[in-house]
Formats: sequence, structure tokens, C-alpha cells
Amino acid sequence: MKRTRVKQLFLNKESFEKQEITICGWVRTNRSQAQFGFLNVNDGSFFDSLQVVYDNKLVNFEEVSKYRVGSSVEVTGIVVLTPEMKQPLELHAKSVKLLGDCPETYPIQPKRHTREFLREVAHLRPRTNTFNAVFRIRSIAAFAIHQYFQERGYVYVHTPIITCADCEGSAEMFKLTTLNLDEDLPKKDGKVDFSEDLFGKKAYITGSGQLHGETFASAFGKIYTFGPTFRTENSNTKTHANEFWMIEPEISFCDLDGLMDIEEDCLKYIVNYVLEHCPEEIDFCDTFIEKGLKDKLTKLLNSDFVRIDHKDVIDILKKADRTWEFQPDYGEDLAKEHEKYLTEYFNGPVFVKNWPKDIKSYYMKLNP
Repeated sequence: MKRTRVKQLFLNKESFEKQEITICGWVRTNRSQAQFGFLNVNDGSFFDSLQVVYDNKLVNFEEVSKYRVGSSVEVTGIVVLTPEMKQPLELHAKSVKLLGDCPETYPIQPKRHTREFLREVAHLRPRTNTFNAVFRIRSIAAFAIHQYFQERGYVYVHTPIITCADCEGSAEMFKLTTLNLDEDLPKKDGKVDFSEDLFGKKAYITGSGQLHGETFASAFGKIYTFGPTFRTENSNTKTHANEFWMIEPEISFCDLDGLMDIEEDCLKYIVNYVLEHCPEEIDFCDTFIEKGLKDKLTKLLNSDFVRIDHKDVIDILKKADRTWEFQPDYGEDLAKEHEKYLTEYFNGPVFVKNWPKDIKSYYMKLNP
């Protein structure tokens, strides 16, 4: 059986017109009536689903009309273009075969679910529109990241995830051990004796590949890492995560202005790539997740990122006609409320540069 993917149909509609094809996928909805019905089938290749029209000429019409949401099916039929309808094309079924049934208690029904509920059915939530859109965008964005750096001559470096020395303090990293935590740990001088552990000393899951990246940049000129990162921050906000993926370029013979040029160019490249390759997903997010998202991303592409010294930022914040939860000060870090105010003040993205050295990490280059 030669199977056609739904994405091929949507992207090459005219070439499939009146052709007989076979698709396989999962039923999103089934609207059955006395003489005919409509199956919405998604095969995972495209964000939008394909509408399948079936009628009572099918030998198993009664059976098909009872197919439940989540069931997997194989459909053979004729492609019909429907430019005057909501969907650009549909498949008029000649045969519909049930490949895998689905119980009546299948929890992902065709309606909006809360994120809290979806956390309880993690094995099924990729089938929802929200997770479907997010992970398609994430896939395309990851590809764009690699493409950006590869096109510009960077070497992709895989840095160790297990480490005994890291950029951040060890208090912020997960400890790694082969010692049996269900038993009494070996002790020496009142402390855990890691000489009996696999590495013979304390080991951690890395919080950054930066130190390794710097050594490679000193050989290759410019490199990047892109992979999983782990932090032990005990935070329940949306801006903190214990596990995430991080991009870390390291570039030799480059100054601060050159670095900001690269960062701005990279971000715009990735956003533009996603807008071009995920139009359906972005439209969905713009409608159901964050109104105005598409305009915000387009505005980012057309904006020049502001570059301003930390001292000048504090001047602006101190003069602001508003009350702060955290008072801005010259030797201090910026809070989220300060960052949000700055982007609104300048009406776009902002680089804050020349920070106080006392709040920067030991490995940061000092400004002359």
C-alpha cells in the first residue's frame, strides 16, 4: 500500500485533484448522519486535519458512523478540491478500514482542555492542537538554529553533560551518584565519602557547556553548543525550568558590539524561519494562545534592538512615574518588572550592556 501524507495533499492540492489515494491517521471528530458522515483525520504530518466524506454506499457504513475519536483508520478515496468551503480539499471515501479502536472513555475529546488536565494525560496531549502546534514550532525553530550557525561557518560542539566543575555554583546543579541512596552512605570525616562513587568525587549534571565551548572556540574560531541544560532552581514561575535547551555560541576575535549584532541577527533569522515554515501553527497560537502574537513577532523582525548601558537603564527606571516592587539601583540586577518596562519604554527589544562587575560571574570578561 502506498500511503499519501496529509501534508503532501495540502501543499500540492492541484496535483492530487481527482486522484485516488490512501491515507492513514487518527480520527479527530466523526459527524455521522443518516445517509453520510464526515471524519476529521490527522496523520501527524500537518497541523490541519483532512476532512473525509463517507456515505451509505460503503459496505461498512453503519460501522464507520460509530468510529470514535482517537481510533486509527485507513481511508482510500478520491481527492476533491473545495476552494469555496472552509477547508481547501476533502477526500471522498471509497473504503474506510478500522486499524485500531479507541475506548469510549478516551479523554481527549474535541474541545478545549485545561493545561492542568492535560498534565494528567501526558501520553495523549501531543494529539491536542496546542501541543501539536508548540512542538511543531519547536522542531522548526531547532532546525533554524542549526541552519543559522552552520551557514555561517560555526562548528557544532557536543559538550559533556556530566561534569565535576561547572560555570555556576554547585548549589545550583543536580548531584549525580552511583551510591545507593536507599542505604547508609559511606562517610569520611563526617561527610559523604565520594571516593567509593563511580568518579571518585562529587559529580554534577551540567548547567552550561560554556567552559568547554570557550576551549573549542580557541581552536576553531567560532563554535556553538545546543542541547539540554539542567538547573535546580526551586521556582514555580513560567520563566524558570529545571530542564531546558540552551544555545551557547562562543566566538574568538569578536567584541561586545559584534556579539550583539550576531544575537540580533540570529533571533530574527529564527523567528522569520518559523513564521515562514509554521504559518498554520502561528495562526493557531495567535487565535487561541496569545492574541497579537503574529504582529508582535513581525514587529520584532522589523525593529532595531536598542543598546543601552546598565547605568543609563537605572537612570530611566528611577525617573519612571510608577511604584516598583523591587527598587532599581546602580549596583544591582534588574527584576522582571524592570525588563518589561524597558521593552515598553523603547517599544521593542533591548540589550543592556556594561553591567556592574560585582554581580557578574567570575568567568565574564572585564570591561577595560
